[in-house]
Amino acid sequence: MPRLIVNADDFGLTSGVNRAIVEASRSGIVTSATLMANSRAFDEAAQLAKSQPQLQVGCHVVLIDGEPLSRQLPSLTNGTDGFRSSIKDFALAAVRKRISAEEIQREAEAQIRKIQAAGIRVTHVDTHKHTHLFPQVLRPLLKAAKACGVPAVRNPFEPPRTWPRHLMAIPALWMRVVEVALLQRFAASFRQIVTEEGMLTTHGTIGVSATGKLNQRLLTETAQVLPEGTWELVCHPGYLNADLEGAGTRLLQSREVELEALTSEETKAVLTRQGIELISYADLNPGTAV
Repeated sequence: MPRLIVNADDFGLTSGVNRAIVEASRSGIVTSATLMANSRAFDEAAQLAKSQPQLQVGCHVVLIDGEPLSRQLPSLTNGTDGFRSSIKDFALAAVRKRISAEEIQREAEAQIRKIQAAGIRVTHVDTHKHTHLFPQVLRPLLKAAKACGVPAVRNPFEPPRTWPRHLMAIPALWMRVVEVALLQRFAASFRQIVTEEGMLTTHGTIGVSATGKLNQRLLTETAQVLPEGTWELVCHPGYLNADLEGAGTRLLQSREVELEALTSEETKAVLTRQGIELISYADLNPGTAV
């Protein structure tokens, strides 16, 4: 029986995103959310999280976009007050080993501990825009998680065998699919580092290639081809309003489309037909690491 964690990213980004995540958890299939410690609607998200026992919460560690919680992070901020805004610039710096592991660990710890200080149990960590797929980021991130008592991390790699059959019929996703495929080169080192650090993870993540275009059809097809194992579906529900438009995210109207799919009776029915068990990171146990 496939096991599926449905994790909503960007918890805390805006009040509309917070409201949608709670709705998708109460009335839909979302089992988990990752909270951004440096987000504008953090306090509201933290209060909502404590009132929703069915929703498990992790830390969405932000190392790109926005401002850090720590001071003196020259390699992460490139000499400015905020993080880099370009994922390409970040990736290049990471691959060239020009980002300090100590800075990553210190900032990640600060973000995790802020969530814990709000009275929330942090079940796992992931990163904004999946920056921890780079080994230079992953190792210090895991050390930060372990220092905070957090046992699990997102496996950000999406095997092609999990792609819905109509994914390549969407021209707007072609470049993203190519990028996701090319990033598989880091998957082996990810598994090795996670094993060495003794962390828990899943067999992989689904929904990455479809980010921004995830709708009822793609979600249904994804469930129909989900292999055996433990997987995570990454999603971004939200409500489009002025706050979201000013938040600097490219995911706008798509968040409402995802929310509709995540709460639909069709989605619940297909998961039942496919025998997919909904779980959270709190349900992982030793031996899950791959």
